[in-house]
Amino acid sequence: MPKTFKGAMSADEIAEKASRGEDISAYFTNKFTVVRPVRRVNVDLTQGMLRELDERAARLNVSRQAVIKTLLGRALAEAPPSKPKPRRKAG
Repeated sequence: MPKTFKGAMSADEIAEKASRGEDISAYFTNKFTVVRPVRRVNVDLTQGMLRELDERAARLNVSRQAVIKTLLGRALAEAPPSKPKPRRKAG
């Protein structure tokens, strides 16, 4: 595995150090993001919407999926939270 800068170690080399019981805490920043599980969905869009998405994706140099996720995330963040519907009792 190529090293990016002097002193950089590959994940395998760090794992070997850990297996030998050596302190590897210097290789971690404790800065991370939580990645939540992802579920796939299918969405039907008009040709015009796809064209607009593709144009924006090309302009931003990102994927169509990235544009969809960004726009949807913004819309959800701006929308007021929905009130939970009361549950009906069975019977």
